[in-house]
Amino acid sequence: MSTISGAMATKNDTQPRRSRGRPSTFDRTEALNWAMKLFWEQGYEGTSFDQLIQAMGISPSSFYNSFGSKERLYKEATDAYLSMSGVWFAGRLCGTVDTREAFKELLDATAVEFTRHSHPSGCMISLAGTHLPAEFTSIRETMAGHRANAEEMMAQRLRKGVEDGDLPPGTDVPALAAFYSAVTRGMAVQARDGASQQKLKTIADIAMQAWPVQSHRRKSARPRGTRVA
Repeated sequence: MSTISGAMATKNDTQPRRSRGRPSTFDRTEALNWAMKLFWEQGYEGTSFDQLIQAMGISPSSFYNSFGSKERLYKEATDAYLSMSGVWFAGRLCGTVDTREAFKELLDATAVEFTRHSHPSGCMISLAGTHLPAEFTSIRETMAGHRANAEEMMAQRLRKGVEDGDLPPGTDVPALAAFYSAVTRGMAVQARDGASQQKLKTIADIAMQAWPVQSHRRKSARPRGTRVA
């Protein structure tokens, strides 16, 4: 039984049945969190309306009154995920360390976050919407936009690295950003397939071997008065 499915069953067993009539109040933030985890594990099309209201512990009328539609809920759940993941993603990428160390810390954090037992494995965004039919174009484009934004954040950090002298002046920033973006998305797939944290960290270590090497070395300073033979 999957993590969310098992949690849904436990949650449903312990939750009192709602009587007919006016629905009781509910914690919107908690309900959104349950929806986020369900979408994360099963995807948009793989998650039914009945599964959502069961996991969220709300009635159909409360669902529509509070969230409007399944599509609107999905986009709101995605925003909630981005707020959560942005803490470690931006925190590692935009830290005060040099550029190479920032990317190393980012990949190491990715290995940890993608294998946590407190939520579904992998990333909610990495592969989301890639196989949706034409009627869900809006969702597919939104997810592609989120992935592009993450890659652009990497590119911005790399451009700063070039300015700071951490990277060679001729570094192909768009290509390097695309490479590390592809690495993190691949790590998400590995995690979904059951890869361990250690395996993901090994992937991260190998990816860092592709880091551009400075083509020149700074000349070491010689003490004054030293004669060159």
